[in-house]
Amino acid sequence: MKITGAQALIRSLEKCGTEVVFGLPGGAILPVYDPIIDSSIRHILVRHEQGAGHAAEGYAHVTGRPGVAMVTSGPGLTNMVTALLDAYMDSIPMVCISGQVPRPAIGTDAFQECDATGITMNVTKHNWLITDPADIPRIVAEAFHVATTGRPGPVLVDLPKDVSNAEMEWYWPTEADFDLPGYRPNLRPHPRMITEAARLIAAAERPVIYAGGGILKARAAEALRALAEQCQIPVTTTLMARGAFPDEHPLSLGMPGMHGEYTAVTAIQKSDLLIALGSRFDDRVTGKVADFAPGAKVIHVDVDPAELGKVRTPEVPIVADCKMAIEELVRAHAKEMSRRESAGEAAQADRSGWHAQIAEWKRTYPLVYDKEPGDGTVKPQGVIETLREMTLDDTILVSGVGQHQMWASQYWKFHYPYTWVNSGGAGTMGFAVPAALGAKVGRPDRTVWAVDGDGCFQMTAQEIVTAAMERIPIKVAILNNAYLGMVRQWQELFYEERYSEVYLSPDLPDYVKWTEAMGGIGLRVESEDEVAPAIDKANSITDRPVVIDFRIDAREKVYPMVPAGHPNDDIMVGPAIEAHAARQKGAVK
Repeated sequence: MKITGAQALIRSLEKCGTEVVFGLPGGAILPVYDPIIDSSIRHILVRHEQGAGHAAEGYAHVTGRPGVAMVTSGPGLTNMVTALLDAYMDSIPMVCISGQVPRPAIGTDAFQECDATGITMNVTKHNWLITDPADIPRIVAEAFHVATTGRPGPVLVDLPKDVSNAEMEWYWPTEADFDLPGYRPNLRPHPRMITEAARLIAAAERPVIYAGGGILKARAAEALRALAEQCQIPVTTTLMARGAFPDEHPLSLGMPGMHGEYTAVTAIQKSDLLIALGSRFDDRVTGKVADFAPGAKVIHVDVDPAELGKVRTPEVPIVADCKMAIEELVRAHAKEMSRRESAGEAAQADRSGWHAQIAEWKRTYPLVYDKEPGDGTVKPQGVIETLREMTLDDTILVSGVGQHQMWASQYWKFHYPYTWVNSGGAGTMGFAVPAALGAKVGRPDRTVWAVDGDGCFQMTAQEIVTAAMERIPIKVAILNNAYLGMVRQWQELFYEERYSEVYLSPDLPDYVKWTEAMGGIGLRVESEDEVAPAIDKANSITDRPVVIDFRIDAREKVYPMVPAGHPNDDIMVGPAIEAHAARQKGAVK
């Protein structure tokens, strides 16, 4: 049966299980938009191509399925590059379809022409320029395969307009038809490495699990918990892994890194064995690399062999899918304990002193802030705590990037995986609103709250229009301190309070009127006693987006903090935690 390339593309997306496409049409992609009318695929018309990319990311974060975005050529494609970078840095499965000028016009500086594959080569796992309509089904199938296997990530399919209009004979490929030479992700761990890892685990007196976003990509949260409980090893969850291990679990240490909890940061520094699972030793976690966990041996599990030894050379490198590797580790550790007992040894090293030390750190240096009850000031940490208390346990929390992101990760208690969506590696301001939209589309049964900053919100707020038009009832909490908050914090601490180009204004724009103009409900909170009622009202609205402008205390900083480039031992806990620690130490004396 002969159909056009455009029809073949849409049919191929359907065959790959695509339920929704986030996009914005234009001349080069226009032929593809015609068959969408007759397709089962839902198309969501965004107001900016970057929004389409972040929405596809949000969808992928919460469903595990690849998000799909569609844009036209030239600026349509270049507006998508930020989202592709974001997905690439955070290993988010995403398929982007871009229109291209007709083949004869390529290279002539035609209207809205750009080298899409060249521009995106460094921010995608792989990309394709289709030159033959007969290749469309195979390449689309390959794109989904590459995006979702091994280390997940974004891919791009660039489709010239004349290829969309040309006819081809429909078929559907099998994996045997794929043309992906050299692409063979290794998923199964090497048995010898697993055995060696189990021996190190049983012998360690101060082990810590350093769990990264790869845990979630591999659907390995249950396996992680089984390993931690069997071995009685405390767990840190990076910014990209929040929710992979329950915060309320006795073995949970919380988030490590630049703005991590004191206990998580210090436990890693003092550990004798670091079990890195799906984590990449990011600079925001390690601080000064040469001084990171100096006394620890390292077991590093990652599906991407390029990550092993990139920053820290492991004693035991394991290239494998995280879930498979952890399940093998659980079995191997049980065997190793039996072997040690048979040899008259303790099943594993005595860790009672280690657990006692960790408990002392938790008591002495918890996450606290100056609440100053009764003064009416709206504290950002308090907004997050109240929001957490007033929402269901399975609420999905999305954040932008900056101070509000750190407060959200610190003060929200995560009970389940896939309930935290944020931009980690790229740190993309403007991520929250479109990503929340995509998350709500992917999980319409869940409440979706976005915590955003006033600077971030202004970058992609136009997607509130999309949410209103499509009846996607996301809820947005703007922590409005009238500054680019994280930049201000650095200028205050490290630039002698020389506040250069960081002030935004609390009143311009008027977020309530702006939200109303975009079809949503706008609320404003200016005092502490208004916080809970506003959240309650927002929770009651289920047919349109809601934005709350929380006028927070601009003096608040994110603590703890490790200054950039410093060893993690230089962690600054801040005045409130210092005061708490002094009281605890005084009580002990």
